[in-house]
Amino acid sequence: MSRNDFAGILAEVVEAREGGAGVVVATVIAAPPDGAVSVGAKLLLRRDGSTVGSLSGGPLEAAVVADAGEAFRRHAVETLFYASDGARLTRRGAEAESGAYQVMLEPHEPPATLLIVGGGHIGKALATIGDLCGFSVAVIDDRPEYANKERFPEADRVVCGDFAEALREFPIDDNTYVVTVTRGHKHDEVSLREVVRRGGAAYVGMIGSKRRVGAVLQHLLEDGLDPDAVGRVHTPIGLDIGAETPEEIAVAIMAEVIQVRRGGSGRPMQEVKKARRGVPPAERVEMEEEG
Repeated sequence: MSRNDFAGILAEVVEAREGGAGVVVATVIAAPPDGAVSVGAKLLLRRDGSTVGSLSGGPLEAAVVADAGEAFRRHAVETLFYASDGARLTRRGAEAESGAYQVMLEPHEPPATLLIVGGGHIGKALATIGDLCGFSVAVIDDRPEYANKERFPEADRVVCGDFAEALREFPIDDNTYVVTVTRGHKHDEVSLREVVRRGGAAYVGMIGSKRRVGAVLQHLLEDGLDPDAVGRVHTPIGLDIGAETPEEIAVAIMAEVIQVRRGGSGRPMQEVKKARRGVPPAERVEMEEEG
């Protein structure tokens, strides 16, 4: 790799981590002695598909570029294995393949945004847990006493105003996780309608009973919103852990947010043969079945 390529990759990684556009860096960490690509070779992929650096431009590079694009969605460091012709291998397959490559994919991006719509007891607990989990926390509420920096010191942004108007202006992208926990179903419905109408969020969830949320979703469909977008709403929100208190409910919600972000199964760890960090979600199941 040339010094210019290395400097370019480093500069874009720093920019991404400081709030710029996300990038994925692919690094060859194991290679056959006589392989066309050496250990340490790097390639940076931008969201538009353009690259900096090189993995020699052959079939391995083409395969890695294709998989690196998916890494933007998974938001996690992954280790993948390839044959010399670019074919994907499992870890066991790579161990049996003399010419296998091992490539690490590292996404670099600003912290994910946890957008909490509703500054009540659950919203307060969510802000605390979200901050501990490394999210950039934002809170929206229409009541000044519930939407202020004194109540939410851990939040990077607190907005006091009409829910629909605030959500219309708030930047939402595929690194934004929206949780609607307002003080009433009317505010939840107004907020959810605006978020679903805009689209683009990585996660959208709304609190409420099955009966109530079912009615809200039906209203959105009757209003002509995209059925697929409505169907992707997580509601009732959270994982089933028997939560009762606002703090417990916040834990259940954040558990689901992290599950969606990281691709977890939601199963008890004692039922999982081995934690598969840095492995694509679909491949985890395959690897567990292999033993």
